[in-house]
Amino acid sequence: MREALTAAATRRVARPAPLRQAVYDALTELIVSGSLKPGQHLVEAELAEHLGVSRQPVREALQRLQTAGWVDLRPAQGAFVHSPTEEEAAQLLGVRAVLETYSAQLAAQNAKPEDVERLWELHQDGVDALAEGDVERLVAANTALHSFITSVAANDVLAEMLGQVGQKVRWYYTPIAKPRGKEAWNEHSQLIKAIAKGDADRAGEVMRKHAERTADFYRRQFAAKAGRD
Repeated sequence: MREALTAAATRRVARPAPLRQAVYDALTELIVSGSLKPGQHLVEAELAEHLGVSRQPVREALQRLQTAGWVDLRPAQGAFVHSPTEEEAAQLLGVRAVLETYSAQLAAQNAKPEDVERLWELHQDGVDALAEGDVERLVAANTALHSFITSVAANDVLAEMLGQVGQKVRWYYTPIAKPRGKEAWNEHSQLIKAIAKGDADRAGEVMRKHAERTADFYRRQFAAKAGRD
């Protein structure tokens, strides 16, 4: 019986994700990447055609996206990509700063030479992307570097919590990745040096300031955009 149940569980895990989940994931990624912009009207028929599906899974996905804070459903108007408020960004980026600071401290305590080598490789990816002006690659490099630091920290609860905020952090970061780039990657360099030395206090301080500067840069960009509007 146990063997039969194990085989059945394996089949369940191996099955493709339900269509509604695939549509939800696809729409989330379009929002995070900026392909669908804050305030943009989302038309079910157009989204369904773009994704090659019927309107029903799109409708279900939009309901879930509203619950998750990615979409606003307005009576008699339809669905719109949510426009983050300054307060929402401040709260999320504030939580991220606390979590990332702890992550950097743990990484400094745990990092092996090969981990440091990998961090420098990821850093070079970001520097190269910045030089080429490739925003998509730049955001991916930033995400990869921070994610690797989290993996070196080796704290499953911390990793889960950072994973929960990760997509929205990437959403907020994408518009500022290029203008903040040079300063951010210089800070990454300082962070890697602290991790390489095993200096947990220094690594935590560098990460805290790094996260705070990113949040401050976002606030200034937000205020500038609000002034233009």
